[in-house]
This record gives sequence, structure tokens and C-alpha cells, in this order.
Amino acid sequence: MADRYRMEEPLGRGGMGEVWRACDELLERSVAVKFARLEDAFAAERLKKEARNAGRLHHPNIVGVFDFIEDGATCWIVMEYVPAPSLARVMVERGPLAPDEAGAIGCQVADALAASHIEGVVHGDVTPENVLVRDDGVVKLTDFGISRALWSDPTVDGSRSIGVRGKPRYLPPEVANGRLADKMSDMFALGATLYAAVEGRSPYGDAENAMAYLALAVRGAVQQPRRAGRLTEPLLALLAAEPRRRPDAPRARKLLSSAAPMPASVQERLHDERGPLPPEPAASPESVASPEPAAPPESVASPEPAAPPVQGSRPAAGERRSVRAFPPSGRRRRSWAVGAASLATAAAVVALVVLGPWGADDGDAGAGGPAAPAGDAGAMGDVRGADPCALLDTKSFTGFGDPYVDTDYGEPDRCDILINKGDTDIADVQVNFASDQAEPDSQSSSERIGRITVVELPGADGECDRNLRLADGNQVWIMAKQLDSPRIDPCALARAATDHAVTVLNRGPVPRRPAPFPTGSLALLHACDLLDSAALSAFPGVGAQSQDPDFADWGCTWEDRSSRTGVHLKFDRDDDLTDDGDPKTLGGRQAYVAPEYEGPHTCVVMSVHRTYLDTAGDDTVEYVYLETYGPQPGEKLCDTAEALTTAVVRKLQKA
Repeated sequence: MADRYRMEEPLGRGGMGEVWRACDELLERSVAVKFARLEDAFAAERLKKEARNAGRLHHPNIVGVFDFIEDGATCWIVMEYVPAPSLARVMVERGPLAPDEAGAIGCQVADALAASHIEGVVHGDVTPENVLVRDDGVVKLTDFGISRALWSDPTVDGSRSIGVRGKPRYLPPEVANGRLADKMSDMFALGATLYAAVEGRSPYGDAENAMAYLALAVRGAVQQPRRAGRLTEPLLALLAAEPRRRPDAPRARKLLSSAAPMPASVQERLHDERGPLPPEPAASPESVASPEPAAPPESVASPEPAAPPVQGSRPAAGERRSVRAFPPSGRRRRSWAVGAASLATAAAVVALVVLGPWGADDGDAGAGGPAAPAGDAGAMGDVRGADPCALLDTKSFTGFGDPYVDTDYGEPDRCDILINKGDTDIADVQVNFASDQAEPDSQSSSERIGRITVVELPGADGECDRNLRLADGNQVWIMAKQLDSPRIDPCALARAATDHAVTVLNRGPVPRRPAPFPTGSLALLHACDLLDSAALSAFPGVGAQSQDPDFADWGCTWEDRSSRTGVHLKFDRDDDLTDDGDPKTLGGRQAYVAPEYEGPHTCVVMSVHRTYLDTAGDDTVEYVYLETYGPQPGEKLCDTAEALTTAVVRKLQKA
């Protein structure tokens, strides 16, 4: 083939073509080649996509792609040859694995997924069949056949039945319900794969057929592991029904490594095999390059540091309008049951092609992902030092009114520009750092601009959102909302903010905050440290081991996934809390209790931590926001929220 590759032995055959072992006569090495016939347009395009996506990835735990060739009526992908059985074969031959062995495998797959996700590639089919296990313990992730490139793949029109992609035994609940797979779907699939490795069955148990597994996946009906031992906690975290509750790849690797460290011999081999990684995201091989290569805009090439935002004039003290936070799409949503309608929806999308994907991360530094080297363009850097206000510029909005910056509203990772006309705030443009990702639908679109992937969500109800995926996997949300003027276009505001933010990010990492947080600020603390097992015992079923940090650990969630019961705690700021709930003293601090503040089956307590003057001289309240949710009666939820808030206040008093 191509006067270079001599076919030697068939390795496998599937619906999309054949795989052969071949000899590369030029370099005198064995390779694996997969081919599809050009007359089968779907298989050929899928093979080309696999080459393009996997060709970007250079990692010792990923099967390397060397070349893509069209030869006559056939197209070929040339890959690294790995003489090793799949994890599925190992399980058949040996039965369930010991937790330590499965954990070591999981660490390596998590490493592979971290590398893939940083490059903007979602695997979409992490299963035991696609994990190769060498005799020396090194693992290779293979088969990117249904992978998805976040920067270029169009959002699928939801009106077309394209089938649910993936193997039903390992299918994430959101994919079973018709959503495109994303990075967090890969993490569920990793958990399902490791569950199968130690338990000998799908996390959904044993079912009669694919449709039965799909029905279980729709409900997220994961069974408690029995043989997992120390892997139980990381497995349950990976198998969380709600994607945002799952750890991202770097954090999953840390959890797995803590439970079941990789043997030193495997670590040494991986170190020996890890070649120098390219400093920039690897371009697709020339032979499979996208027909529309992304060229960064001229402004991206500028080496100048980003200019600080211009502080516009703001209304005098007393005229400031309180702007309640508006959550981006993709924030936590709870449901108490999945009815027949959900099953019907899942059945409708299953033309059971049961063959998927799209792009949250929370790394060591809270949930913001790993800190990037200081010089990396498009990276967050140290998450607590990143300045959200540096991504906004009042000059972007002068055509809409009189813009001014509000640096002290909402969570510590937030900054707002308010548009003022005639002493009235008519619109708000907000920047948040977060690990939340966009939820694609038939109206969403994405594009790669330099090192940033911009996801454009459709405007609705006077609001328009943009999600920026940074080079290190972190997220920036830009959200624009009408306040008192239906005539202002929130999507025009979002576009203006996005243009400036992308220019700044492509010049370098997110600029640093101009000053550290003041002594006594909640932003210096870690939210997950404020509730321990003793305090959480007041909420049966919710334990300290289930904690899930928000970005930079400025928020934390503890949840019992089986009962949909949980606690969400975060640090927040506002100008006044008196209208937000019933006043009460808890632990000696002023607090406000608000039943059903976040909807039915919720209760929120806001406990004042300190009051200070912001940069404009206005009184600002920094407080702990604590929400309890679950199927319990509202009165019980509020009793629990008050008890937990009291425990938090006492811990803060000792800090």
C-alpha cells in the first residue's frame, strides 16, 4: 500500500472496515493500518476524522497516528502497532481485576483523556474494548473513531435522529437522554470501564439487551460497587449522574492514584516513552489537515500585554442597582424522577446505531484545573490569582450607554460591567471563571480563534451567553442580560465582550489580580474545608467523602447521588441581604433563611461574614451561601441548612 506498507496479518474486522498489521518498509517497523472504502462515504469520513483528531495527540498512553493515505478506492490510517490485548479480553481471560490493578489502568487512561481534552478532542467511546493493556503494565487508549473535535465539529441538528453513539453498557446518562457526549461523558465512561474491570459487569448491572441497558442509562441507575475496595470513592465520583459532579481528567487521575498508585516500574516505562510534547496544540498532519485551517486574527499575534480595563463612571453611592446573578446554561440541575417521557425521548433517538461528543475541569487548584505555566497564551494560570475584570473593557460598550465596572458583586471569580442610562442600569455583562461547560443544542455553534474555542449559545429571555474554552481546559463564561431596556441586544453585548476577552487571552495567560484578597476575606479560604463528617452527619446520606469543589474551591458540593440529596456552599457578595430571607442569628452571626429560594425542595441560608466598602465606597456584604436540596420536606431542609450554617460559622470563628 502506497509503495511503503506491506500487509502482513489481519487483526480485526468491524462494520467500518478492517485492521491489519503491516510492515513499514521505509522505517522498518511494524504498524497497524485501518482502512475503509471510499465508496462508503460515512466510513471514509469517520476514518479521516479519527486520523485528524487522534493525529493531534502525542502521549504515551494513546495509540499514535502516523499517517492518512488515500490509495485508489481505499483510504487508510496508519497507526502505532501495540501487540497487546484489550482490557475486555483480559477480563474474559482472567475475570474481574484487583482494585489496585484496575486503578493503575485508570490512572493511565485518565492521563490520556487529560491530554486529549486539552487538545479539544473528546474520545466518545471509552470502553474496555478500546483500552489496550501491555504485559509490562503500560496502557494505551485507542479507537478515536467516533471522537469529536470541539473546535470544528458542528453541533448536530437535534431534529435529525442520528442515534445514540456509544456502547449501552458504558453509556453516560446525558448521552442516553440524547445529548452529545462531552469531556464529562468521557469521565463517566472511564468510571464505567473501571467498574466493569473490578466488578465483572456493567455499572448498570446485567440486562437482557441493548435497549434494556439504554433504559437503565437514561435513569442513571448505577449499582453500588461491591468489590472495588479503595476504588469505591473515585468510581462513584466518576459515575455521578450529573456531569458537573464528576471530576475532570486531571482530578480523576489524582483520585485514582491516591486510591491505587501506579507501580514504580510502570511509571518508569511511561517516563522513558514520553517524548517531548509540542509547546502548542499539535496541528493535524498535513495529509489530513482541515480544509479550513484556523489562522489567528492579527491581534492575536501582538506580544503586548493586555491593557487594564478602563473604569467607567458609576452612579453615586445609594443609586447602585442590585443585579442578581444569572446562572449560565449547564449549571447544576436536579430532578427527582425520570418519567416515561424521558424513556420515550431516548427510544426516539435510538435508531440504535448505538455507535460520541462535545467539551469542565476541576484540577488541583480547586475546580479550576491545573495551573498553567506563566507564559502560556490562552491559559488560566494560578486560578486564585486570575483577574476576571482583566477580560472586560468598558470601551467595548460605550455605544450602548455609560458602562462602569463592578468588581465586588457575586462570587470571587466574577466581574461585571453594568450599562447605565439616565441613572438606571439597563444591562449587565458578566465574566465568570468556572468549570461549567456549554450544553450544545441545535442552535449552538463553536469556532476556534487562536488558542480559544468559543461556544456561542442562542439568546433567550433577554440573555445571551458565550463559553470560552481555554488552552488548559479551564472555562470562561461571558453572560449578557437585559435589565430595564428590552431594546438593548444582549447578544451584541456578548459579542463585544467576547472579542475583547479572546484578544487578551490569545496574547498570554489571564492577567493577574492587581492586589491580593484582603485579610479576613472568604476568598482566602477553601469552601470544602468548612464542612466535615461530623457536621454533615446532620444530613443523613451526605458524607464528607462526596465533596466536589467548584472553581478554585470557592464553592463546594456534597451530594448523595442515590437520593439526589445534597449541600451546596459558596462564597458570595452583595450590597444587601435584608430582602433575601427571614433574619435569624446563627452561631452569633446575622443570617437570612430563604425556603425554596432555588425552587421546590430547596432551602438557602445566607450568613454574613463581614461588611466592607468596595472600590466605589458602597457597603458590600461578603457572606456564606449554603443551600440544601433533596426530597425531604422544606421545613426539614431548612432545619438542616441552619444547623450546617451554624457549624460553618463556628469553623470560621476558629480560623
